[in-house]
Formats: sequence, C-alpha cells, structure tokens
Amino acid sequence: MMKRLLPHPALTVTLILVWVLLTNELSVGGVVLGVIVGVVIPIITGPFWPDRPRLSFGPSHGFYILLVLWDIVTASIQVAGVVLFRRNRDIRSHWLVVPLELTSPEAITTLAGTISMTPGTVSCDVSSCGRVLLVHALDTGDPEGEVARIKSRYEARLMRIFL
Repeated sequence: MMKRLLPHPALTVTLILVWVLLTNELSVGGVVLGVIVGVVIPIITGPFWPDRPRLSFGPSHGFYILLVLWDIVTASIQVAGVVLFRRNRDIRSHWLVVPLELTSPEAITTLAGTISMTPGTVSCDVSSCGRVLLVHALDTGDPEGEVARIKSRYEARLMRIFL
C-alpha cells in the first residue's frame, strides 16, 4: 500500500520542498498543497519510471552538494579572472572527451548537470551508447588532467551515490 501511495519518496519530498520554496511563504495551506502535488505527480508519472534508480541515502549526498557549491564559487572567481584579465588569444579552450563508468541515465544526467553548473565548463553531448560525455572547457592548460579531475571529483562520488 505504501509503495503504491509513494512510488518515489525522494521525489515526493523534493516536490514538497520545491513547492514551498516557490510559494515563498510557509503556511499550512501551502504545505498541504505541496503535499498533494508531491504525492500526485509521482503516482501519475510512476508508470514512466519502470527502472527506478537505486540511490544510497546518507552523508555522501550532502558532501556532494557542498563540493559542487564550493566548486561553483571557486570556478566563478577563476572565470571572472579569465574574462577580465586575459586576452582572447590567451584563453586555452578545449573539447574534453570524458569516458564514463556511470551506467544509470540519472547518474549521467546528474554528472552532466554538475559540469554545466560549474562556470567555465559545459556538458555538450552524450554518446549514443552512453559511455562518453563531451565537455567544453573555457580555459585549461591540461585537458587530460581536467578529465581526470572530473572523473575523480564528480564521477567517483556519483558512483557511490547511484548504486
């Protein structure tokens, strides 16, 4: 019964939190409507998720979020320095080909989103087989090192989160 009412509990909680944040007001009515939205949407969309991703919930989620936030702040400063103080001809942009060990589409999407959220890098394409991610880096002197950094900093952690 519980599985039928809450087919995706994490999605339900996320939808409730997003609803409350979007209304920008903490009221009983807003929370009740958020719970209704958070319960109804996963029930309606449940049939479209036959293979639900397996996640390990724990401190690894929080550490990953803090790591990404830290990287966004530091990369913003670095990109500002590149844009403000470098001439165009001195910028070393590269296309990076990142081989993926992740197999879950949700994990690959999370990795691509993380890379795109970090200033200075953009995920551009995933190969049709889902084993390679194409990334554009605004400024890097060591493309192989940047690929290794993406794999060790983000992909390795996502492999622990998405079992």
